[in-house]
Amino acid sequence: MWRDAGTPADSFYQVRPECTDVPKTRFKIKAGKTLSVRKWQAAFTPEGYLDIGKTLSRIQRGGIHPSIRGEVWEFLLGCYDPKSTFDERDHMRARRRVQYARWKEECCQLFPVVGSGRFITAPIVTEDGQPIQDPIVLQETNVDSGTAVRNDMVGSSTNASNNLGEVKDKKVIQWMLTLHQIGLDVVRTDRTLVFYEKQDNLSKLWDILAIYAWIDTDVGYCQGMSDLCSPMIILLEDEADAFWCFERLMRRLLISICSSIDANLFIRCLLCPVFKRGNFRCTDSHVGVETQLSNLAAITQVIDPKLHQHLETLGGGDYLFAFRMLMVLFRREFSFCDSLYLWEMMWALEYDPDLFSLYEEPGGANERADGSQGKAKSIRQCGKYERENMKNGAKNSEAPLPISVFLVASVLKDKSSKLLHEARGLDDVVKILNDMTGNLDAKKACTGAMKLHKKYLKKAKKA
Repeated sequence: MWRDAGTPADSFYQVRPECTDVPKTRFKIKAGKTLSVRKWQAAFTPEGYLDIGKTLSRIQRGGIHPSIRGEVWEFLLGCYDPKSTFDERDHMRARRRVQYARWKEECCQLFPVVGSGRFITAPIVTEDGQPIQDPIVLQETNVDSGTAVRNDMVGSSTNASNNLGEVKDKKVIQWMLTLHQIGLDVVRTDRTLVFYEKQDNLSKLWDILAIYAWIDTDVGYCQGMSDLCSPMIILLEDEADAFWCFERLMRRLLISICSSIDANLFIRCLLCPVFKRGNFRCTDSHVGVETQLSNLAAITQVIDPKLHQHLETLGGGDYLFAFRMLMVLFRREFSFCDSLYLWEMMWALEYDPDLFSLYEEPGGANERADGSQGKAKSIRQCGKYERENMKNGAKNSEAPLPISVFLVASVLKDKSSKLLHEARGLDDVVKILNDMTGNLDAKKACTGAMKLHKKYLKKAKKA
């Protein structure tokens, strides 16, 4: 038996002593159910091939032990192919770290605060590229002062602002305009955790988001991305590894926007490097998560028509009240530890081994040394949710809906009676849903989502 079996996992994500109102995790490490260090190591062959089927089954039963969560997530998010060897992954990891270092140096040349161990929370340029000589900017970027500001959370770096002249490149201006917003969000992200009392960890989060905004100009930076990136910083010690894990998560969110289009177009979108990422795809007339909200409305109408009609009567037929849940994958509705547990459950349930080869660069580990491709996926290599889609929706011309939509539908179904009897306006709907924060059970939510998914597929077939 494990020493920590049956105990909550909060101790792995220490909360600051003064934060007494932080919800406790419901996730417990359970022997025989949770993917343990021993079971994880035993899932690899001597060459390094991973038995992904057994691994997914274990995760779906009891989540992942916190001590190995980061390295398991790298597989769940498609950073590595289960059919790759230890040597192939070592080579790929080294190559990615070099690439990240190049991007970081490129950003540092543009604005030396990047990689300095500091970050900024004040605008540094105007929209037309003129440097802002504000005292706060000068204080935050002046290395000579050596003064830590903003409660020791933001400090000096290089004399970046003093040396910054007029910026004419539109791409650079757009990037620089996001840097202070990233800083403002960084100091608000997971501030109850002891981990973020260290400025080095805050600056690491800022660096990753700043570099991502530079290389992916279609997305740049949007509020909420810091909530998605934060766990990667905590779980993966190497900054470059954390970056690539976050980058793969952003790619994964692309699926959310493609869930109701033709399957062939869906594949082309996955292969297109400039296609904007799902939840964060924003234009003047469209917000990426809007597609998921439309899907949520359609599902609720099928599963619980009375609730859907009631919400429409209240003016909530667009389901915007669920925006936050979908945008940051329930980070605010669950405790920190439970949100990680929920994510890995979702990813394990949805796992599709084809995703690695779809968005991995040519010459990746999915291509064997002799140039041949990996074997076609079997249903055993897929997550339970993906298997249901393969069995029930294989002939459907539309790509499957993400499980996150069914998770929200499950939450609404669970609160249906309360919403029907107590909600007399949208403010009531928001209040009822907000009251659930910290009181949701991740395993129960996933089970409910799977049940609704089956029910929806059956009713959709009859329609």
